[in-house]
Amino acid sequence: MLQGPTVRLRSPVESDVAVLRDEIFADVLGWARLDGNGWRPLPLGEASPFGEQREADPRRATFAITDATGDELLGSALVWGIDLHNRSAHLGIALRPAHRRKGHAVEAIDLLCDYCFDVLGLHRCGIETLADNAAMAATAERCGFRLEGTRREAAWIEGRFLDLLEFGLLVGDRPARGQR
Repeated sequence: MLQGPTVRLRSPVESDVAVLRDEIFADVLGWARLDGNGWRPLPLGEASPFGEQREADPRRATFAITDATGDELLGSALVWGIDLHNRSAHLGIALRPAHRRKGHAVEAIDLLCDYCFDVLGLHRCGIETLADNAAMAATAERCGFRLEGTRREAAWIEGRFLDLLEFGLLVGDRPARGQR
């Protein structure tokens, strides 16, 4: 478990799956904006994207985001594309609608960076977001990430192509905890 002043990252538990599926995955347009693979209905018996993975994947680490007490589920966080040779990974979060725009994203991203840099020993973390996602772009910048580029028309969303912004943070560029 990773603990911040108001947010905690812990291993997901079974009771998280239905909540995240119903509030995040079931939002077809929201999910399409969140996941590069788009949305599709889950066949009966197929695991939710928030459920247990059938096989351990050393390139992924999934967390539940809760309040500081661990009582309230706020969302889900993912470290993906973990590359131990190049010491890099990508970060992503999905907050439940009722918990957005309350500052939880900044703290969750900071805790994911703690995990990547301090636990995994990585050198670089990246965040990708749609160019029209001003909230995530501001969160990335507040956490010290730098805009590294724009992938033009790289995401197919709601019948049109949108640009993707790519942000990066090197361990040596990370702001001190009190300066975020």
